[in-house]
Amino acid sequence: MAHSLLILPGDGIGPEVMAEVRKVIAWFNRNGMSFEVSEDLIGGAAYDVHGTPLTDETMASAQAVDAVLLGAVGGPAYDSLDFSVKPERGLLRIRKEMDLYANLRPAQCFEALADFSSLKREVVSGLDIMIIRELTSGVYFGEPRGIFPDNEGGRVGINTQRYTTDEIRRVARSAFELARRRSNRVCSMEKANVMESGVLWREEVQTVHDEEYPDVELSHMYADAGAMQLVRWPRQFDVIVTDNLFGDILSDAAAMLTGSLGMLPSASLGAPGPNGRPKALYEPVHGSAPDIAGQGKANPIACILSFAMALRYSFDAGDQADRLERAVSDVLASGLRTADLMGPEGGTPVSTAEMGDAIVARLES
Repeated sequence: MAHSLLILPGDGIGPEVMAEVRKVIAWFNRNGMSFEVSEDLIGGAAYDVHGTPLTDETMASAQAVDAVLLGAVGGPAYDSLDFSVKPERGLLRIRKEMDLYANLRPAQCFEALADFSSLKREVVSGLDIMIIRELTSGVYFGEPRGIFPDNEGGRVGINTQRYTTDEIRRVARSAFELARRRSNRVCSMEKANVMESGVLWREEVQTVHDEEYPDVELSHMYADAGAMQLVRWPRQFDVIVTDNLFGDILSDAAAMLTGSLGMLPSASLGAPGPNGRPKALYEPVHGSAPDIAGQGKANPIACILSFAMALRYSFDAGDQADRLERAVSDVLASGLRTADLMGPEGGTPVSTAEMGDAIVARLES
């Protein structure tokens, strides 16, 4: 059975890192799997051609395929555009219209890179945690919002933190289901001590646990305490579930535990479709890095690991995802390094394409 993939390389280094993912996909196509790959434009690349960061036709294609792979969007060339057509609006539209409510952000420290973290090796060695961020509600989407004149000649900025029972329960279920495939532990983070939305969040997560997932260990923590614990002793966590705002902050903090944004993949998942698979978008955490675009300096590993997440969560190919992740780990252990991974201990410098080739060669062996 062929799996359908829509590739959206995007801007900056997006096309370069996606070219290396295509090599990996081609290897799997030669070795027992079948992927039908299409490609289209998003972000600044789409604006340059169509005057919009995402066309209706591309949006329809994203809805129709089994999974979407994204490179990166944005860049200073588009900073002066109206907010409504900035490159990032294309990404936000996909997330919203596909209803990708669960954002999975792993923070895994490969042993060969343990010294790249700003924390001590003994703190991050063996780190493997997953942060699940609610992605389509909360303070980023709540109404009312805006900047308004006040009664004293000034202005007031308003954003509304809003969650419903259903919005909380569905992302909680995602966290519990994922925990069952890992170490069976979930920590839910909010600010129930000062926010009513946090009280609701804690109560609804607890209800889902008690009624549907009593076998999973559940703990609760205030989000600010969670941030402290992430940099104090991150290995205490397995799966963390939290709201949109806190997830944005906590996942970026966790990202830096691993040493380089060039190593971090992500998945945004929605509800299962008629085929039982969730709507899904996979993308590296890093940005478009226009300052190094076209120079062969970009690290393709985050994008390659995003495809590994697609294997695991969209195509029920966990063994193949493990194989790809092992290939990445082995290549790093051999000392090969893109520019962002050249630390004080050195290594063998390689280009974007050479790193991709090395990972494919390791898959072959």
